[in-house]
Amino acid sequence: MENVSIPRCPVARGLESVGDAWSILVLRDAHAGLTRFDQFRKSLGIAPTILTKRLKSLTEDGLLEKRLYTERPPREEYVLTEAGQDFLPVLMMIGAWAHRHCDGDIARYVDAESGVEIQPVAIDAVTGARLGTRTIRMSAPVRDDNPS
Repeated sequence: MENVSIPRCPVARGLESVGDAWSILVLRDAHAGLTRFDQFRKSLGIAPTILTKRLKSLTEDGLLEKRLYTERPPREEYVLTEAGQDFLPVLMMIGAWAHRHCDGDIARYVDAESGVEIQPVAIDAVTGARLGTRTIRMSAPVRDDNPS
């Protein structure tokens, strides 16, 4: 019997890194410029133990990194890594989805320079097609089995 490896679902794998709603909200706040534990705690109204776990997880998964901002006493802040910065479009798409499908008075994203409301869309970089307009399927990752 052939040992067939089933590729992991990219959504499930991404959620392993990002975690839960608290982690996504921490990333949202980091994109808004928050960097310090107390800032996150005040913004989110989250218990310190939960915030500590989320910050540790996001740091271990490479979305945030700790940087010393004062030596006496030693204090660290949390800044977005490249992976954390790459999460902004995901946050924007979650917000766009909420505007279309959730009730309530929901804040809008606006361009800081122009003041114009941002209307995010997801586009396939290869075809130029808007995501959601074509049928999709998952396939195994492409591997280069031909070493040069």
